[in-house]
Amino acid sequence: MHPGGGGPGPGAPDLGSTFVEYCGERYPVVAGHPFYIGREATLTVDDNPYLHRRFLVLHEENGMWWLTNLGTHLSATVTASDLGFTGTLGPGARMPLVFGRTSIVFTAGPTTYEVLVQAGSPNVQAPTVESFVGGNTTRGVPNFTESQRLAILVLAEAILRRDGTGASAIPSSAKAAARLGWSLTKFNRKLDNVCDKLDMIGVSGMRAGGGRLATNRRLRLVEYALSTRVISRDDLPLLDTEFARNQPPDLQ
Repeated sequence: MHPGGGGPGPGAPDLGSTFVEYCGERYPVVAGHPFYIGREATLTVDDNPYLHRRFLVLHEENGMWWLTNLGTHLSATVTASDLGFTGTLGPGARMPLVFGRTSIVFTAGPTTYEVLVQAGSPNVQAPTVESFVGGNTTRGVPNFTESQRLAILVLAEAILRRDGTGASAIPSSAKAAARLGWSLTKFNRKLDNVCDKLDMIGVSGMRAGGGRLATNRRLRLVEYALSTRVISRDDLPLLDTEFARNQPPDLQ
């Protein structure tokens, strides 16, 4: 899990302090030494068989930090909140990391992960969203009602309780409904409303085509919520409040 040793060679560009954060641990990234993320990599995030051995690589090229997707079937959501940028990095694609602090969220099988990258600032101008050809960028985060935000929050609860990084299985709709003290019908209705809003602004994974609901939309929704900071760890107490509010008077 530790990056390769050694420093940049003579004449290597000074890219500033760059590191990766995962599960509360910080791993330095050094120019000239590619930093791999995956199942068996510089940063081994998990032994999840659905995750590529080497899924992502952070590397220096021509004085800039780049993130490349080495996988064949997994994508990553890359977000730079300071610039209001969210993009999807598909298999074989790459993008420059000139944002400073960047969130990278991806799902492998039933598990969602978040890795943070603090990239040193090379002397280049930060690109605009339009400069990323092929990236699926959002058109702004929609306004959600209180109950819609609760539906999102309960799906992301486990990963948020790991300080915003790490891995978590997404709960089933039945378990999510029980956590909130809602009926399954109510939870599914709220989830439908959230996914409809996101589908309308172009967020992928909300529909399977032909108007049908995507089977993995809960996973994609958590990816989106974490990467855009729609919900945060500070919101978690709302879940207990909502559960208590929906209990019969004799149980409160």
